Amino acid sequence: MDQLKALRYFCKVVETSSFTQAAKAFSVPPSSLSRRVADLEGSLGANLLKRTTRVVQPTEIGKLYYEQVQDILHQLDQSDEAVRSYQAKPMGRLRISAMAGFGESKVLPLLDEFKTLFPEVILDVSLTDELMTLGRDEVDIAIRGGYAPNERVQAVRLMDNEFIPVAAPSYIKQMGAPASVLELRNHKGLYFRTPNGPNPWLCKIEDEWRDVSAPAVAISNNGQWLGQQAVAGKGIMMAPRWSLAPSLEDGSLCELIFDHPLHVTQNPRLAIFLLYQKQRYHVPKVKVAVDFLVSRLRQPKAAVPKA
Repeated sequence: MDQLKALRYFCKVVETSSFTQAAKAFSVPPSSLSRRVADLEGSLGANLLKRTTRVVQPTEIGKLYYEQVQDILHQLDQSDEAVRSYQAKPMGRLRISAMAGFGESKVLPLLDEFKTLFPEVILDVSLTDELMTLGRDEVDIAIRGGYAPNERVQAVRLMDNEFIPVAAPSYIKQMGAPASVLELRNHKGLYFRTPNGPNPWLCKIEDEWRDVSAPAVAISNNGQWLGQQAVAGKGIMMAPRWSLAPSLEDGSLCELIFDHPLHVTQNPRLAIFLLYQKQRYHVPKVKVAVDFLVSRLRQPKAAVPKA
């Protein structure tokens, strides 16, 4: 068990780049943690860490050892929790990560009901558009938009994530409605910034993909603020249909229809997925959360739009 503790200490040092921060995580003296890691290096006959006055970094072999050990420790933790939770009621911390806009409008309103049903589950919710890796980032359930992921996780398709162009009646009155996608370059664009940059406006004309983005007047990773700018008549915005439903219903925004549909990617099969690790589904808190969220959020699959 001493070696197991040393492995956990070593991994935390790599993750924090600091003996002091790693020691704080385990509530032990830095000297004790450092000595345990040094003993591990001695038993292996290899230097796993490069120590400087400012930072601690893994050596080349240390990086390889960390990747292998991290996977083993994660699997061990999952096995331990699965055994402890077998036939137990849902309880403990449940870590959920969801896209910011979708989380605010769709997920958070459901959590009061979930908490009433399962009061012993402690909700730990993170709303972020950054990509997450379930095992590495210690997330039980992630909700993400895009394509079915290639990583080794279960992906439940919740709904389409079709992006559509919209503008306020006041903007259309002032600037006129663009008659074709090529006229968009004479208009004003409001762009959502993803971790990979602002979403472009793309369309397929004569079997060729073209970028028809309007000049930007505002760019932000805050969808709510961009929506307010659009309602105020500041420009044209591309956003998911599910997020625009209230504004389309009350008439504060109008959908712009073109003969060549606009997209934010060359692959129109965008959807929103609920992701979890298959083996974690047997843990009661994860199972009830997956079943609950899927039952409340899942929608029938719509026809794929033509490019």
